[in-house]
Amino acid sequence: MKSKSRGVVQSELGEYAALVAELKVRIRFAQVHATRSVNRELIKLYWDIGRAIVERQKRLGWGKSVVVKLAADLRTEIPEQTGFSPQNLWLMRMLYDELHHCPNLLRLVRELPWGLNIAILTKVKDNKEREYYLRAATTSGWSRAVLTHHIESKLYRREVKAKKTHNFRRLLPPRQARAADEVMKDPYVFDFIHLEPDAKERELELELLRHLRQFLIELGTGFAFVGSQFRLQVGKEEFFLDLLFYHLRLRRFIVIDLKTVSFKPEFAGKIHPVRY
Repeated sequence: MKSKSRGVVQSELGEYAALVAELKVRIRFAQVHATRSVNRELIKLYWDIGRAIVERQKRLGWGKSVVVKLAADLRTEIPEQTGFSPQNLWLMRMLYDELHHCPNLLRLVRELPWGLNIAILTKVKDNKEREYYLRAATTSGWSRAVLTHHIESKLYRREVKAKKTHNFRRLLPPRQARAADEVMKDPYVFDFIHLEPDAKERELELELLRHLRQFLIELGTGFAFVGSQFRLQVGKEEFFLDLLFYHLRLRRFIVIDLKTVSFKPEFAGKIHPVRY
């Protein structure tokens, strides 16, 4: 009887633990959904405020001073509400004035927090490039710091350049080639490391590993670090890979062979794909 009772208790505890885990997931999902809904409404409000300012300036000939006066009056009328400083009102005006003719961008803007939108709006001037960062930030869940890093390191231009120079379409099936194009950059920027001009490959490797977080941010979404000096045995031969990563989307291992000298054709031959 005692053994049976213990089994029943353990079963109930297992059911209870499963219930807690299930409700935790449900609560987190509801919290995220609620946050996104609030954010969408807030961005819509900012868009409407920007539109109201632009339309009245055009229709009534109001000058720049109206924004300063409006900010002061809103603070007086709604003292408990923040976010209506003159600078923020100018940004709302800018949001509407520059994007109202791009409805596809409006849909993306509403998916991101105001701070990320402002970073894209003020640091990027081309709408096609803005769309790229809006989509990437939404899909990858970038923080403002990560987004700013990618903008300042000109990620968009590097990825466009990479798609023109890589030969994935010749080596991979079309679908995999497109995916590979999307995750590669040209060139990568590792401005967080500091090496002497005559540094060796091993020093570069250790410096990258010391700044692994920044290294992974620069590589992009989906890269998982496997190891350094990874031992690989092919038949009776033994090789050591400088850096080995696994890409979750491509479902492929990615080998990085480090060199601190100018590129030579034989370097590519050492890691060129071989079919057995």
